[in-house]
Amino acid sequence: MLGGDIMIKWSTGEQSADFVLDGEIDLSTDAGLETAIVISLFTDRRAEGEELPSGETRLKGWWGDSVAEAEGDRIGSKLWLLYREKHLSEVAKRAKEYTEDALRWLTETKAARKVEVETELLPNGMLAIGARILRPGANEATAYRFNYNWQMQEAVDDAV
Repeated sequence: MLGGDIMIKWSTGEQSADFVLDGEIDLSTDAGLETAIVISLFTDRRAEGEELPSGETRLKGWWGDSVAEAEGDRIGSKLWLLYREKHLSEVAKRAKEYTEDALRWLTETKAARKVEVETELLPNGMLAIGARILRPGANEATAYRFNYNWQMQEAVDDAV
């Protein structure tokens, strides 16, 4: 994912990610980590023994995980498991754990020397996710921030 991915940007307003155009018909590329981070955080990783949200019966996950080259390699995060939880401090803590787990591959593959994550429940019902990534050879970390709206996730899931 590090060479020149098709650029994907997260839209807080739309609560979705989309490709970015370079001009009218060309797709932009991302030689950094933003696209990889968006995929890591906002793709639903398969539930494996966790309690599912009330009314949810699907384990979700990406089909490609069943044929991963490396044993145990999984794409995405389990943030989706929290969307019907009450907004309490322990939920922010679990969101941080899920985010750290989703981004762990960055240090395991040496794409980053260090990854720092912070999460916060905002008064408007959104989850704020901050990640500071220190790349090999870099003196300063790059900061990423995403706001995730669980209410929109619930509405989308109910419509499916």
